[in-house]
Amino acid sequence: MSVQAVSVYCSSSSRIDPAHLDAARRLGTRMGEEGLALVYGGGHVGLMGATANAVRSANGHTIGVTTRFFREVEQADPHVDELVVVETMQERRTKLIELGDATVVLGGGLGTLVELLVVLEQRVIGNVEGPIAIVNTQNWCDPMLEQLDRSIDEGFLRAAAKELFTVVPDPDAALDHILTAKPLRGGESRFLPSGNE
Repeated sequence: MSVQAVSVYCSSSSRIDPAHLDAARRLGTRMGEEGLALVYGGGHVGLMGATANAVRSANGHTIGVTTRFFREVEQADPHVDELVVVETMQERRTKLIELGDATVVLGGGLGTLVELLVVLEQRVIGNVEGPIAIVNTQNWCDPMLEQLDRSIDEGFLRAAAKELFTVVPDPDAALDHILTAKPLRGGESRFLPSGNE
């Protein structure tokens, strides 16, 4: 599978450790250099804005997906190359998945975590086949990984659920992974519970 566009999920907050902003800029710069289009939430602040600005500075292409509400309250990136406007957050999440060939997740809050879980859910049922990389800047996602381990230990998840994604230390490792990984067929039975679970 050839990766041409990457869906990036990340925070719209700027009240965060500068290391996260540095990671976003590095991700965007490398994406532009690799000729990878950015598919993102269409915001112009926080990690979203930093990633998009870096992609464009490296002569890359940006595709924002936002809701009509967010566009009306002036949160849409005014410099985005393409803007897709939908009505609901559910439609937005669906479109973000549809437009990307691979997924990279940077640090984020509730919105980012919800989007990540939706991507993982859709991978399990076979709707997402491209690679998924989580950039663990400043160990931000360690608590989530601990929760997944606990869910596996307590029988809520199969151990194979950890094969759905790859955790990497930095943006370069994320892009190295998605550019070399083979597509994973999400609907394989090892990801799904048996009938008595």
